[in-house]
Amino acid sequence: MSARALPSGREMRETLLAAQISPERMNGLVLDKPDSLGRGAVVRSAPSLMTVHVLVIDDDVRLFEVLESYLTQNSVRSTHASNGLAGLAALESGAFDAVLLDVMMPGLDGLAVLKKIRDKSRLPVIMLTAKGDETDRVVGLELGADDYLGKPFSPRELLARLRAVLRRTELDPSKEHLSVGGVSVDVGARQATVDGKVADLTGIEFDLLLALMRRAGRVVPRSSLLEQAGRSDVTVSDRTVDVHISHLRKKLFDDPPRLIKTVRGVGYVMAKGTE
Repeated sequence: MSARALPSGREMRETLLAAQISPERMNGLVLDKPDSLGRGAVVRSAPSLMTVHVLVIDDDVRLFEVLESYLTQNSVRSTHASNGLAGLAALESGAFDAVLLDVMMPGLDGLAVLKKIRDKSRLPVIMLTAKGDETDRVVGLELGADDYLGKPFSPRELLARLRAVLRRTELDPSKEHLSVGGVSVDVGARQATVDGKVADLTGIEFDLLLALMRRAGRVVPRSSLLEQAGRSDVTVSDRTVDVHISHLRKKLFDDPPRLIKTVRGVGYVMAKGTE
């Protein structure tokens, strides 16, 4: 695969100036200066993270805008929540691979948000803390943060830490086994069973089931379900997704639905157990 064309250092700096942001330094972010040849601070040869979707919970809108631009250049999709409550709501309604969480926010602060996340999920979380604030870093790690990064920081370092956290928390697919409410999945064998009996699933049905089981208890929007299933190569309508889910339910004997539930107007959620 050929490398993607990325903006030059000059183009990045012009974007920042247009937004009235200091090119070298802004609140919470340090942009690496171009080298002697004028090359900007971009990662040119790093592996693609095209399926990664991160939630940034931070009240600094300008910080997010610059981060979003940099992460997008490196094939990482990002969504912004400007406060703790909005971040928790986003986690309930969307599917994310990691969270970038600011500690100092008005209202519900980052540590309180982290505690609520850990009550329900092992989703990777990188804390963004004030530089030198050792207490917040220690408390955050004790509450279950996967890493921390002191402000101001370099987007290059953030991306490297994100990749490292994802590598540490990623399961070996060949050894991954999931089980929810009598339905079990052997990822390496690409086989699903219902109460011990093999379910005859098509490839896309298996991928949809796996995506939902990996995010059990979290709503997966209909519009992004195929992408979360690693099937962004398939272009279909929302109605077609509904048909695939209907077929999947029948093969799992999930009628009326007790495992794969519809969240009207949003998408689907796999129950964490029989309810």
